[in-house]
Amino acid sequence: MNRIRVVLADDHAVVRRGLAGLLESTDDLEVVGVAADGSEAVALAREHRPDVVLMDLQMPVLDGVEATRAIVAEHEHAGDGAGPEVLVLTSFSDHARIDAAIEAGAVGYLLKDAEPEVLLDGIRAVARGESPLDPRAARRLLTRTSRGGGPPSSDVGPSDLSPRESEVLRLVVEGLLNKQIAQRLGITERTVKAHLTSVYQRIGVADRTQAALWAQRHDLGAARE
Repeated sequence: MNRIRVVLADDHAVVRRGLAGLLESTDDLEVVGVAADGSEAVALAREHRPDVVLMDLQMPVLDGVEATRAIVAEHEHAGDGAGPEVLVLTSFSDHARIDAAIEAGAVGYLLKDAEPEVLLDGIRAVARGESPLDPRAARRLLTRTSRGGGPPSSDVGPSDLSPRESEVLRLVVEGLLNKQIAQRLGITERTVKAHLTSVYQRIGVADRTQAALWAQRHDLGAARE
C-alpha cells in the first residue's frame, strides 16, 4: 500500500510533535518533513514533494497563506504533474482567513479542535482530490455570503452562461480548485480563471463561494462523470 506522504507546518513544537505522532500511528500516512515556519514549509515541499502539506496559518518568517501561495505557484510554474495539496489546520475560523487560504490555493480547511479521526480523514480526503471544510468554517462563509447584499439579480440564470462557463461552475460546486478544473477539462488554469471572471461579472458575485451558492440556488449542480 502506498502511504500518503505529509509535510507538517506549525510554529508550536508541542503541536508538531503531537501531529507527527498521530499521523505516524496510522498505516497509511507518513510524515516526511516538519516545518516551524512557512519558509521551511515551502522548502520541505520542494525537497520532498509530499502528497499533502498540513499548514498552520499564523507562523513566523512566512505565514501559512503566503506559504500556501508559494507552494502552489512553484508547482504550477514547474508544470510537472501532480504536486502537493495544502490542507489548512488552524485555530481561526473567521471568513477573511478562510477566503485568503482558499484563494491562495489551499484545498481544505480544518480547525485544530477537530477530533483526531476528522483530521486523519481530512488528509486522506485531500489526497483523493477532495476538499474537506470544517462545518463551522463553512457556516461562517455561508452566513457572510447571505449578509453580503442578498442574492444576485433574478434576471440572470443558467441559460445566460455559455456551456463552458456552466461546466466550470459545476466543477466549482463540486469543490475543485482552478488547477483541478483545468486538469479535468484539459484547458489551462489561465483559461479557467478567465471563465470564472466572466461568470462572476455575469451573475453579479465577487468570489467562488458566492458563485457556488448561486449555482445551487439555480439547480446548477455538481458535474457528473
